[in-house]
Amino acid sequence: MRPPLLWLPLLLHLRAAASADSPSQLPAPQNPKIRLYNTEQVLSWEPGSLSHEAGPVVYQVQFKYPSSRKWSDVTVNSVGVNCSKISATKCDFTRTGLSGGFLRYFNVSLRVRAELPGRVSAWASAPWFQHYRNVTIGPPGHVWVTPGEGSLVIKLSPPFTITDPSMVTFRYYVHYWEKAGNLQERGPFRNSAFELGGLRPLSQYCLQVQAHLLWESQGLARPGLSSNVSCHETAADAATRLQRAVLIAVAVFLSLAVLAGLCVFLILRFRDKIKSWFHSPPGIPVQIEEYLKDPAQHILEAPDQDSPAEDDAWVSVSEVSSSEQEPGPLSAAEDALPTL
Repeated sequence: MRPPLLWLPLLLHLRAAASADSPSQLPAPQNPKIRLYNTEQVLSWEPGSLSHEAGPVVYQVQFKYPSSRKWSDVTVNSVGVNCSKISATKCDFTRTGLSGGFLRYFNVSLRVRAELPGRVSAWASAPWFQHYRNVTIGPPGHVWVTPGEGSLVIKLSPPFTITDPSMVTFRYYVHYWEKAGNLQERGPFRNSAFELGGLRPLSQYCLQVQAHLLWESQGLARPGLSSNVSCHETAADAATRLQRAVLIAVAVFLSLAVLAGLCVFLILRFRDKIKSWFHSPPGIPVQIEEYLKDPAQHILEAPDQDSPAEDDAWVSVSEVSSSEQEPGPLSAAEDALPTL
């Protein structure tokens, strides 16, 4: 017997109430997503609308590999981290040791649900992921550039450490350009230290380095983020250094020649003035200089007119002759001279 139509709204209300009391009707987490950056593996989600629910809500995270049909709880024993009965809205699987996190070449599926005492929500699944295939690769950790002779020597550290280098490796590419020049690319370089050669000496170049993750067996080449732009000037090579030395020597010689010619011209042009500059001025006589220093002192004294004249000096001239001769007239004159 069919119930009358008047009972239909009441039956629908009772059915909705019964469904609300079922464990699967607890609001499920929203927008579960996985973050893969370098070595990070973090699952996050948004809580459902639980404003009218009583008690603290906890979350349960499970994982599954494609080769298995069974879901497993994320615990310290299974994955290395605990994401069972947690109150946070994220689960960090980042490897903290050899046993932590998911292997980077495994496909992994994740799901999460909310739980209350006696009630659970539906599972919210995140898209499956494979770390090496879906990871966002950051720029190289550090980039050191040393200018060389017409080259730049580059040394860098990888974005992160690869735990299985037999499967996956890094290749490096350099994007560079000369100031006001076109963009160019070099690579791939296998090692983390290499030389960017064939550049113009004494020129400034700007560059960025980018790491590519290469998984040859899977045909995977995933580019990473580029490093910050850095600019460097290349050093001079042997030919440039020789050319510079010759130019400097010629410039010095020409400068000295011009300076010498200018000096000769000035000397000839102002010869008279130069002579007057180097000619010593006449000196002041000593007596005048002493007078200027002390005018009260009499430097020039007049001769004393009152001093008596000196007595005349007489010179006695005598002649010695033989006694046998007679005295002549000259002897008599000598006798007449006065003597002093």
